Amino acid sequence: MKHQHRLFAIFILLLSCVSLQAQTPAQQSPGEENVSFQWAFGAMVGDAGAKKFVSVTKDTTLHSGDQVKMLVQLTKDCYVYVVHVGSKGEVSLLFPYDIKQISTDYKTGRNYYIPKGRGWDVLDNNTGRETFYVLASTDRLLDLEAKLGNYFSADASKQTDLGKDVVTEIRNVKKHYKNFATLAEKPITIGGNVRGLEKAEEARRPDVSTIATQVSANNFYSKTFTVDHQ
Repeated sequence: MKHQHRLFAIFILLLSCVSLQAQTPAQQSPGEENVSFQWAFGAMVGDAGAKKFVSVTKDTTLHSGDQVKMLVQLTKDCYVYVVHVGSKGEVSLLFPYDIKQISTDYKTGRNYYIPKGRGWDVLDNNTGRETFYVLASTDRLLDLEAKLGNYFSADASKQTDLGKDVVTEIRNVKKHYKNFATLAEKPITIGGNVRGLEKAEEARRPDVSTIATQVSANNFYSKTFTVDHQ
C-alpha cells in the first residue's frame, strides 16, 4: 500500500508540473508580435538644383543643406520614441512631438510626420556626428521620459550633463531589453508592388510614406542611425 501511495504522489506531482507549464503567460512567447509600426527616414541630398530623394536605412553621410524627413505610423498599440542627439550633445525629442501627445493624440493608423506637415528639416552648418535613436515598447519608457523632461526644463548651463543622462538611459533601456527579438523589417507593399524610390522621385514633393518599412517586434525594438554630418 505504501508503494502505491508513493506512485500516486509522484503522479500528482507530475500533473502539477504540466499544469504550471500550461499556465505560462502568452506574452513570454518568443514569437509574439506586440510591437508594430511603420517607419520611414528619407533625405533629399545633392545640389540645390538637382536633389535626389533617398531612403536612410543605415549609418550614412549627409551634408549641410541636405534635407531630412521621417514618419511614424502605429499599427498596434505600442509606444515609439524618436530621439535626436546633435553634434554638440544637444537633445531633441522628434516623436512624440512632446510627452503630452501620448495622452492626447497618439493613435494607430495615423501618419505622424517628422517634422509636422509638408516641411523638411534642413541640416545646418554645425557639422559633426549626429545620432537618431528609434525605440519602441509595449509599455511607456517612463524613466526615459523623465530624463527628457529634466533636460528640457533645465537651464542651458546644465543641459550638457542632462543630455548625457538621456543617452545613458537609452543605452540602459536597450541593455534591459536586449533579449527581445525584432521579428521583421520589410518594405510596405501596395497592390503587390513594393513601395520604392522611383515613384517617390517623380513627385514634386516626395512623401516619405512611399518608402516606409513595417517593423514588427516582440515587446521591444530599437535602431540607431548615425549620420556623419559634413
